[in-house]
Amino acid sequence: MSSIELCIEDGLARLTLASPERKNALSTAMVAELIDALTGLRRNPEVRALLLSGAGGAFCSGGDVSSMGGTPEAGAVRMRMAETNRLLAALADFDRPVVALVDGVAYGAGFSLALAADFVIASERARFCMAFARIGLVPDLAASWLLPRLVGMQRAREIIYSAREIGAAEAVQLGIALERHDGGRAIERAEELARALAQMSPPAFAMSKRLLARSFENDLATQLDAEAAAQAVALTSGYVKEASARFLRKEAPQYQWPSRRDD
Repeated sequence: MSSIELCIEDGLARLTLASPERKNALSTAMVAELIDALTGLRRNPEVRALLLSGAGGAFCSGGDVSSMGGTPEAGAVRMRMAETNRLLAALADFDRPVVALVDGVAYGAGFSLALAADFVIASERARFCMAFARIGLVPDLAASWLLPRLVGMQRAREIIYSAREIGAAEAVQLGIALERHDGGRAIERAEELARALAQMSPPAFAMSKRLLARSFENDLATQLDAEAAAQAVALTSGYVKEASARFLRKEAPQYQWPSRRDD
């Protein structure tokens, strides 16, 4: 029985963690299924955006402790983590827009999955937690890399060492989530945002995503060169020609950021 659900409609892929009895904890089987799904989606030119969510009122409660057995050998841990890291890399490097809808818990590895998305929309009952310190573990799935880039090093230390819960309102304040909404509206807004982002130029989005990801490591000269190279590619695309023609005809652009409505 599959632990995920995948639906593709009008260019939008909905990928759902579907093990609600375990609050969508990442089992070995789920990790493998998610990697396969993301690999297939990346190869599918019809897919323009990805909406990631969890079933049953939870996003993801972290690693599935029940599938880990007793005290594992270090080598076995490294092998397991290598596979889970493949999942995180596949999500973070996905070359189309990724919107994570977080409803309920996003603990541990689940928090990392949310951080790997381009945007997070949180429901009012969303709860984020780097729970590792509670049980003597260290942050994984790139949490120690992703979190400081969003909230700064000192706040990242506090979040990781305290292992405290962060509610939806604070998640927005810290920059972990883009917006928070009541349950039904959160679902609508996440889909609305994903569908809008799907109208962007695919190569322009992919190149912009790579530029942003590398900006923390590149020096200014390297970043300027990378931008120039990407812009040279983008300017030759049919998307730019069509957008320019729309502008001259005084028509609305194909892509517009969706305005926010208050709940």
